Amino acid sequence: MRKISFTLIVLLIAGSIHAQNVIKPAKGYSDDIGNMITMLDDLKGRVTRSVSNLDQTGTDFLLDDNANRIGSMIMHLAATEVYYQKYTFEGRGFNDEENKKWDAALSLGDKGRENLKGQPISYYLEIWDDVRSKTKELLKEKDDKWFSKKALSGSMNNHWAWYHVMEHQANHMGQIRLILGRIPD
Repeated sequence: MRKISFTLIVLLIAGSIHAQNVIKPAKGYSDDIGNMITMLDDLKGRVTRSVSNLDQTGTDFLLDDNANRIGSMIMHLAATEVYYQKYTFEGRGFNDEENKKWDAALSLGDKGRENLKGQPISYYLEIWDDVRSKTKELLKEKDDKWFSKKALSGSMNNHWAWYHVMEHQANHMGQIRLILGRIPD
């Protein structure tokens, strides 16, 4: 009797956990684009929740001389998203003005370590929020037919380009969580 009850409890718990993990299109978007928005926002939310309470020491912490700061990685995620806005919606890369604005964040490395520090985590998160709002505004004007069309270079479609933005966020989320675990108390 105990075994059956235990099994039933495990199945009920597993079922309720599984039911919470559903991808469905965000309202106001075509199905594929809506699903992408849901996934992009889920990842962004996870990154944001993991860093939103960082103080300046945590925001600017460097794991080693070749690492990137958490603040700079958030800025990198925003810069990457802006780049793909230009690439998929306007059929181009950054112009000189945009490159000047986003280069340190897009490149990271020495440029990022030198230029992206000293701001509170809220500064970086607000920039990313603004970028995401623009992405969602632009994607709302498109449909799944556009999503399947080739992007600028012809080697990828728009869907794959935005998938890349999503998986890019996931990669940096892992790096950020590693660094969070290494910040000294």
